[in-house]
Amino acid sequence: MENKMIVEIWSDVVCPYCYIGKRKLEKALSQFEDSQQVNVVWKSYILDPTMPDDYDKSTYEQIASKYGTTVEEAKATHRKLEEAAKAVGLDYDFDKVKPANTMKAHQLIHFAKANGKQDEAEETLFRAYFTEGKNINNVDTLAEICSSLGLNKEEFLSALAKETYHDDVRADIYEAKQVGVQGVPFFVFNRKYAVRGGQEPAVFLEVLQKSFSEWRKDNPLPNLEIIEGQVCTPDGKCD
Repeated sequence: MENKMIVEIWSDVVCPYCYIGKRKLEKALSQFEDSQQVNVVWKSYILDPTMPDDYDKSTYEQIASKYGTTVEEAKATHRKLEEAAKAVGLDYDFDKVKPANTMKAHQLIHFAKANGKQDEAEETLFRAYFTEGKNINNVDTLAEICSSLGLNKEEFLSALAKETYHDDVRADIYEAKQVGVQGVPFFVFNRKYAVRGGQEPAVFLEVLQKSFSEWRKDNPLPNLEIIEGQVCTPDGKCD
């Protein structure tokens, strides 16, 4: 397997700043000339593990109850979050959002990771929650998302029933405590530098450049002695 610098992201699918942070990191990576040498790995974090499976109140009611505010105050706060999302090209609709326990969703992410589709799973779950108003704790919804990713939903449902990836989710959460994660999103670059929150792309780019420069020193490109011969180059020229 090709050696790459690792960027780890502790995130929860119901965290609005995690989706925004994803977009900002992606923009930084698009400006980073060595982006092909970077491997992004998502780590599970559950913001509210006590969320019941049958929770049926709106996100405004949930926030108002949790923080002792009014529903109208919660709506005003979420309008600001919708504007922040819009600034990075995302379409949040908190009127449709269904608060959910994310343990099952994180197991889907780990299942997707085992099948090479982790980033796609994160993106699809974020969109399902914040834009489409889907219940990401619902097994049928998760199976549908699994199929949309080109993955075998029967295998996923079997893994979910057996809690095959439950311990992987718990391991990520335990690791978060060891690393010092106290909120998400939390980005770790090459296990040396950390960025907390959805910072601007320029911040991510600066950390990418610094961490990659140090990583490259420990993982140098091969210094080959080349014996020249006849070749064809990418521009179609053959000598």
